[in-house]
Amino acid sequence: MIASLPMYDHPALRGATDRYWQAIRTALGEGPSKLTREPDLWAQWRARDLLISQTCGYPYRARLHGQVQLVGTPDYGLPGCGAGEYNSVFAVRTDDSRNTLAEFQGAAFAYNEAMSQSGWAAPMLHARDSGVCFGRFIKTGGHALSAQAVATGKADITGLDALSWKLMQAHDAFAKGLKVIAATPPTPVLPYITSRTTNVARLRTAMTEAITALSQDDRDALSLQGIVEIGSDRYLAVASPPPPPNSV
Repeated sequence: MIASLPMYDHPALRGATDRYWQAIRTALGEGPSKLTREPDLWAQWRARDLLISQTCGYPYRARLHGQVQLVGTPDYGLPGCGAGEYNSVFAVRTDDSRNTLAEFQGAAFAYNEAMSQSGWAAPMLHARDSGVCFGRFIKTGGHALSAQAVATGKADITGLDALSWKLMQAHDAFAKGLKVIAATPPTPVLPYITSRTTNVARLRTAMTEAITALSQDDRDALSLQGIVEIGSDRYLAVASPPPPPNSV
């Protein structure tokens, strides 16, 4: 049986994340003693014995829909977003004189990976709708790495998951070298998923009870407000942009 909570597993939050899992396990009455933190997320998401994990909306609509069940969507209480929603922010260096997205026409854009809703899909669609075309694309492998690529001058601009950006501001020194110049429209937050054989209602109830059982400090650290039910139709309705044309 596999349990993983990989999407916001910042080193500074490992303790809170582990306590969240233990609270879920206690409320559910079963589950592995520890979270899986292996790097192959696709193997976890597709495992027949998956009890709980969290995926991105893009992988869900592109590949996982029909292979897993949605358990629920965490509500992170993000500014400008409804319950269970998030968005992406465009971050640039604080000493960059450009302050609007339009001024980054032809700029070098850093992104975590091409199947990321917050790092690729949402920023690309918003840039397109704003009439902005970036000139070069740099794949980094993670939101923090994209932020650091901009902070160190390897890229001009990046799109960051709003919660990842919040965590960077709280825990990472490099965030002080960045500023936000724009944000995308909200879309549904990264959903919790489970295998096709899990009793979803029972698991969702256990997760809701676990959030209530957490200390206020842990809820604040994880930005957990609760769990809402967002149907697969809303995830599947989100548009997907073309892949990066010339990533380096």
